[in-house]
Parts: sequence; C-alpha cells; structure tokens
Amino acid sequence: MRVPLSWLREYVDLPATETGRDVQAKLISAGLEVETVEHLGADLKGPLVVGQVLTIEELEGFKKPIRFCTVDVGQANGTGEPQEIVCGARNFSVGDKVVVVLPGATLPGGFSISARKTYGKVSHGMICSSDELGMGDDGTHGIIVLPPETEVGKDAVELLELVDEVLDIAVTANRGDCLSIRGVARETAIAYGLPLRDPALLDVPGPNAFGYPVKVSDPAGCDRFTARTVTGLSPEARSPIWLQRRLQKVGMRPISLAVDVTNYVMMELGQPLHAYDRHQVQGTIGVRRAQEGEKIVTLDGVERKLHAEDLVITDDRGPIGLAGVMGGADTEIADHDPAEEGAAATTDVIIEAAHFDQVSVARTARRHKLSSEASRRFERGVDPQAASAAAQRTVDLLVLLAGGTAEAGVTEVIAPSAPHTITLAADHPDKVAGVTYGRETVVRRLQEVGCDVYGQDELIVTVPSWRPDLTDPNDLAEEVIRLEGYENLPSTLPRPPAGRGLTGRQRLHRRVGRALAGAGYVEALNYPFVSEQVFDQLGLEADDPARRVVKLVNPLSDEEPALRTSLLPGLLAALRRNDGRGSHDLALFETGLVFQPRDAARVAANLPVDRRPSPDDIAALNAALPDQPRHVAVVLAGAREQAGWWGKGRPADWADAVEAARTVAREAGAELGIRKGQYGPWHPGRCAELTVTVDGAERVVGHAGELHPRVLKTLGLPARACAMELDLDVLERVGDTVPQAPSISTFPVATQDVALVADAYVPASDVEAALREGAGELLESIRLFDVYENAEQLGEGRKSLAYALRFRADDRTLTVDEASAAREAAVALATDRTGAVLRG
Repeated sequence: MRVPLSWLREYVDLPATETGRDVQAKLISAGLEVETVEHLGADLKGPLVVGQVLTIEELEGFKKPIRFCTVDVGQANGTGEPQEIVCGARNFSVGDKVVVVLPGATLPGGFSISARKTYGKVSHGMICSSDELGMGDDGTHGIIVLPPETEVGKDAVELLELVDEVLDIAVTANRGDCLSIRGVARETAIAYGLPLRDPALLDVPGPNAFGYPVKVSDPAGCDRFTARTVTGLSPEARSPIWLQRRLQKVGMRPISLAVDVTNYVMMELGQPLHAYDRHQVQGTIGVRRAQEGEKIVTLDGVERKLHAEDLVITDDRGPIGLAGVMGGADTEIADHDPAEEGAAATTDVIIEAAHFDQVSVARTARRHKLSSEASRRFERGVDPQAASAAAQRTVDLLVLLAGGTAEAGVTEVIAPSAPHTITLAADHPDKVAGVTYGRETVVRRLQEVGCDVYGQDELIVTVPSWRPDLTDPNDLAEEVIRLEGYENLPSTLPRPPAGRGLTGRQRLHRRVGRALAGAGYVEALNYPFVSEQVFDQLGLEADDPARRVVKLVNPLSDEEPALRTSLLPGLLAALRRNDGRGSHDLALFETGLVFQPRDAARVAANLPVDRRPSPDDIAALNAALPDQPRHVAVVLAGAREQAGWWGKGRPADWADAVEAARTVAREAGAELGIRKGQYGPWHPGRCAELTVTVDGAERVVGHAGELHPRVLKTLGLPARACAMELDLDVLERVGDTVPQAPSISTFPVATQDVALVADAYVPASDVEAALREGAGELLESIRLFDVYENAEQLGEGRKSLAYALRFRADDRTLTVDEASAAREAAVALATDRTGAVLRG
C-alpha cells in the first residue's frame, strides 16, 4: 500500500517538521511494515511552468515526425516572448495547455535542460510527458495536456504536486484495514497521540423504497449491498489534476472520471466500489452463486467460464460481474471520445458498495487467476459499516466534479448481524508479555484501536467493524503490546536444561549428513509441497500408499496443494534445474520429513500463550498432526569419477545409489539387507530393495538403483540418473549407535578367493548371504570384487561372481586346512541354496 504523506496529513495534523522517515519509524514501532519512503521530486529543479501552444511547424526530411513549436509561457522566461521548442510528440494541438521545462531546470534522474540545436532548430526547453516528470503512467503515453482553464505561466511543480513523500507499506494478510488511507491514518494518529479526522464520518441518507431494485439470494456471500444512482453526468467532464495525481502516487492509472472516483474512494476508505452504466443494466441487480458453466466477459476482455461456487452480480440477462473481483464488460462505463462517432458516453451510473465473504472472493480470484485491487481488500477484510459512507462519498464527488444529480433513492440490503464481543481478563496482556501494563493502559489502548470496553477485572470488548482480525483474547493482547512498543518488552534468555545436548535423532541426522557430504554429495533443501500429478510421473501404482497425501487448506500454490510423501520429487526437480543450467555431473542428497495422513482426522486445540504447554497439551497437538517420519534420499547423474591423467573416470550407476544406502545404514548402526526389487520410478532390472529386521520381521525401508527411462523422459532428467530413498527413523530404531572401538587382532588374516557360476537371475546378495552363513564364525569379512558374463565360456544366462573371503581366529593363527575347510563349507551352502557352482 502506497501512502502519500500529503494525503495522510489531511486526516492527521502531523507536525510540519515531521518527514516521511519520521512517520516510517513511528509506524514500524506500532507494528506496520513500512518498507521504503520514496521522495518524489527530490532532484527536480525549476523553472517548470504551464505554457500554451501558439504555433506548430512540421519539420520535413527526418526519419520520424518532428514539430517546431512556439509556446506562450507568460513571464516565466523573463521576456514574455514565445518559447521556441522542438518536440516529437503528436498528441497535442495549437491552443493546448502543456507543461514546459525551461533552460536551467533539472528533471528527475539528474537530467539538466539547456538550449540546444537539434533537427536544424534551437530548442529552448522541452514540452514534458508524465514519464519525464516521474509522475507515473497517465494512460496517454505522450505529452501532458492540461485543462483549458489552467493559467499560463503557473508553477507546474505546485500544480502537479510533483514534490511529495510516499510510504510503501507491506500490509500483512490480517490487516486489511491498512489497505486504505483511512486505516493508515488511524494507525498514525494512535502512534502520535493525535485525533483522527475520519473520512468515513459522513451524513448518509437512510434506505428508502425509491432506490434501484436489488435482490441478494446469498446473504452468506453478501451480507450488505448498497446501491446509489447519479444521473446527468457531463460527458466532457475529466478527472481534475489533484485526483489524477493522488491515484498516480498510490500506483493506479487514471482512466475516466467515474472510474477514477470509485478508485479514489476505495483507496481513501478501503471499500471497493463498482460503477455500472445504468442504461446497460437490465432489470433488477442480483447477487447469487453462478450456475456451473455460465460465462462472463470481464473488464479485461477475457471470457471466463464460471464455477458453481463463484459469487456473481447479475441482471435479467445473467452475470454482469464477479462479486468482489471484477465487473463485466456488458455494463462498463463508456468514456467520451470525440474521435469515435456514434459512441455514447455514460451519463447515468449505478454505484455499488457491497460487503462480500472473504473466503468466497479469495477462491474466485485464485480460481480465475484474477487478482485485483478489490479482491485483495476483500480477501483481507473490509469494514462492512463503511459501505454506505463510501457510496455517499462517491456520489458527492460525481456531483461535484461531473455536474451530476444524486437521485433520492437509496438501496441497502443488510443481513442481520451482531457485533463481535470478546471476554478478556484485564491482566491477560500482562501475562502474555511478561510486563505489568495495568487495567487503565489496557482499556486505553483498546479504545484507541476502536474497541468499546466495559467491566473491571473481566473486560467485555466489542471489536470495531474495521478489525475482523480481532477474534480472541490473544489478538487483543497483541494490540496492547504492539501499541505499548515491542521494543519495551524485556529481553529474557531461554534457560535450557544443562548437560542434555542433542537428541539421538539429531545426532544421527548430523552424522548422516556429514557422511554423505564426505562421499561427495551436496545437500539440497526443497519445499515440502508437491502436485498429485507427480505420482503419475513417477509411475506409482493407483493403490500405492504414497498417493495418500495431506492437503493444505491454504497452499502457497494451487499447483502444489499437497505435502510430500517422498523426498524424490523435490530432489529430482533440483537435479533437472541444475542440469538445465549446465551442471551435468551431480550428486545431491536431502534429509527431511515426509507427511503421511492418519486414519482418523483430529482437530488441534489452541495452545495457551500465557504459560508453557504441558506434556499432555503437546501430546494432544502431536496426535492431531499427520505422521512425519524422517527420510534420506540421494540422486546422481553424469560422472561419478572425473576423467583425467589418473584414469578414464566412470559414470554414476545403480551401485553408487546402493552404496549411499550402505553409508547411511553404517552411520545408523543398522544391518541393511539388499536384494533385487521393483518399485515405482526405478528400472525393474536395476532396482535394489532395502530391508531391515524389525521385531523379528523383515521390513522394506527403501529402494535404490537406476531410474526408469520412462520416468527420466517424463521429468526431463538426464539419461541413466540414479536415486535412493530410505526411512531414516526405522534405521534409527533398529540400529545400534553405541560407539564400537575397532578390534585389532595380533593374529594374521587368511584370505581365500572363490569364484562361483550362477544363473544370471540369482541375486549376488543371496549368494553372499549363503557364503557368509556357511563360512561360520571364522569369517571376518566378505567382498564381491568381480562380476563376469561370457556366454561362450560360462553358458547362456550364466554369470561368474568372485568373492574375497577373509578368515581370522581370535586366539590363534589359522592353518591352511582350517581356512580351506571354512571356504568349502561356504561354497557347499551356496551351491545348495542358490545352485551356484565353483568356476573351472
């Protein structure tokens, strides 16, 4: 919200010495986020005056049209003689009043003006456009043409209000009242302890039977609708300069008088309004929900297909506006255009000032991707009591500026409602802040906000209509605290219990991160939001548990409304993004929470803020949340080892993803089972299923391997990309994290190699498990060091697996016979279980 300081001073008598920076500091102290203070015209230096064009000579022989003009600037040039100026714009004629900058002046941006020769003529100054003066867009994209009654030679800096300070305020979602000059002026008056001249305090006639007919069929969606009619508007009437300049300063473009007035009142009072061409409205104005499939062409010229939840304004033909969002083209105000023959300008208008449901407007704006100044205000909350005052203010301005006549009829359709009251203990703000304010301070601050307060130890507080965000005692406590000054709260350092340090879960999380980083992976942190379409892209089955998601009520993006059940969507998106930017050799990892809905949905209770929540409070809150296990995942693409003088290097493959899983399991102290598997996005022939034993039963905790080519193509990922994902919480549960000192033996190791030939479909892990069990207690370690396939030597569908077995005894040096016997026992069990036989 942009707030000109000159406009703010109309409603609050700020000291003349107060600057925008001073007001910024006061408002920030009161809790508003004033981001910047813009100094309009800070580097502008005159003379800048009003001139009248006397003659125009078209210069020939140039690539673009050039005009040589003489302009009467009165006595501003010191001689009274016409000023000769070269200009390329063509939107002005002889007799027009324009803005002229004379030699010696400086325009915004440090652009100095002097007499200079151009296009064969000497130009003594410049005829100015709004952009050159830093005024913003005025819709003409050309020279400023002033009203005919403007005095020649008048100072244009003062006329156009070019020097001002504008506060840019980032209004939070709960402070819709501050999306208006009225709301910011109220906060400024409180901050300075000054009275407020409320622009909404107007004499408003009561409703009668002569107003334009209105029927509200959905009072829940529209609890107040005010309609007023103004007739006899002058087609030639234009918005005065002061009105246009105020709109430009707040960031809006002047359009036409009727539209400018509604925008002006909206910025002034915070109440969105809409003006209908009375001759284009057919029959009764209605408010209802749209019928599925109905269509409307909005003011931006787009035909929109309506949803059954959309709240619409109608006449006898059907929808003529999206309530609280944007009006329809059928009833648009027509401006007078002398160049357009047969076009009738609007002379009679119907003014709408209504109050619409916040949620309904927000959903409609998002559904149609149509955010407007009106919808932004209704979404955050609009003062329903301001509707009639805003309509009256609009009527008064149209009568004053366009010579219109206000009809006596006043229409007001109001759904009965009671003011919102809150019971508040007088010492509740004291408990929340840890500061003793006292009852008098609490009552005074709440009254300054606009509340009516009654009672002694227990206060009955009636919330003002412009603060719908005040719903419970904690909101009222926050108002007292912020107005008393957050900077006055005492600084209290937390006192954690000594000697506890990190939890076991936190230590494991850090160890896993360090181990993966040491293995060459880079940590990537991703948002936990996903689209449900990503599960189709990953090739998950229709009944896969990962498709059960927790959906957000207010997602940051409608395209990603769910919380993730896997880390892979975010990691794969990061892989694609980095690969698309030229980083092709990638190894990324992430540890984070995934979210799994509970079978029975529960509603979380509001925790107290005046004391520490009890263990039961926290347990009840956690029980209402979805399950949130911690996962770890990695993705790889490109080269795993770079080529160089040391060797050829090698690409990342499925074995690297499996090794990453082993690395995580080692840090968790868990024994990880690895076997051939098939799941979702992984290649069916290059996917490992990762298991652990939990309470005597085997449980799948993840998968690792190469991703399916179809998934790579769908997601736009590099070829042969690999991935791994594990449930870290299950690994922690079954792991032994007690540090183990390495065992150092004084006896030598006996190494035996064995090469077994097995069918190609037999997993190497099954052969290894059989060898390990058959070798017995003397086996210290086993390692697969070669896999060989050759149909001529081994036979079709056969492979050779070569293992290195290390044997050692704790109390003696093994003999060759003992090591050989253990090796033969291992081979015998592997042959019996897997059909593998000794090679050669």
